[in-house]
Formats: sequence, C-alpha cells, structure tokens
Amino acid sequence: LTVKTERRDSVFDLYRVIVESIKRNDLTLQDGDVIVISSKFVSNAQGRIIDINKVKTSKQGIKISEKFQIQPQVSEIILRESDFIFGGIAGFVITSADNIMAPNAGIDKSNAKKGRIILYPSNPYKIAEELRRKIFLNMLIHVGVILADSRLMPFRVGTTGVAIACAGIE
Repeated sequence: LTVKTERRDSVFDLYRVIVESIKRNDLTLQDGDVIVISSKFVSNAQGRIIDINKVKTSKQGIKISEKFQIQPQVSEIILRESDFIFGGIAGFVITSADNIMAPNAGIDKSNAKKGRIILYPSNPYKIAEELRRKIFLNMLIHVGVILADSRLMPFRVGTTGVAIACAGIE
C-alpha cells in the first residue's frame, strides 16, 4: 500500500509525519509490516538540502568537474559527501557515501526545486533503527523499515529501487 503525504521543504519530525500520514490514509500498522521510505523524504526531514549557488568550488572540485563533465558546484558537493571516489563516466561519479556505493554520492537534483540539491540522509542506518524503535515503543508493533533510493541502470529502461538502509529485517 502507498501512504500519501504532503511534500515538505523544511526540517520536520519524520516519525510524527509518517504516523500522521498512515492515520490520514485510514491505514493501520501490523506486526511484520515493512515501511519503505524514500531516502529523499528522510533527507528533507533532516534539512539536507543545499542551494547550489552558494557552493564555493575547490581546486579538487574543479578537477572532478572537468574529468566527469559535471557542473563545478555539483562536483564540489559530490567531493564533500563522498567517503571515496572509485571513478566514473561523463555525468556520473561512482562514490561511497556512508559506506553506500552510489552515483554522485546519492545527491539528487531531479526531485529538488530549481537551484537546489538534496543530499543523502545523514546516518541512514540510525534513522531506520530509530523509526523502528519508536514504532515499537509507541505502538507495540514490530515492523521493518527500509530507506530506499532509485537508480538508473545502464542499458535498461526505467529505474530500479535499492535499499540504502534497513532495520528490523533479517
């Protein structure tokens, strides 16, 4: 089932919004349910949105920009958000961010307002676990929580969903 919620542009209480959205959609959680949440929704809750015009580019950011044909400010954000850069192709830098392999450190321009970029959530595993625990402590229900992202796959039409963090699932 899909739980619809309103789009938000500022920091908010993720747990509260999820619970309110479930109630507003006339749904109830049961033991064994799995809640899948967009990583970008989590990032919005954390305020992980950057105005690209305020990013100052370093020499390394410019080097990455030229090598992978990416806007310098975007390259700088990728550099800042990455734990490790493996390589890439024109338009994409393959990185590790929070031990998650992701193109462009998981940043997203397509779901943000013009001139802004949404970053990956901070501590995604911790967020998934905190949500799982709050649901158990407040509702006495055991659920799984998955933070999901989408990826383009070479030579495939469409996108693929991937879990970037989970809790309550063996």
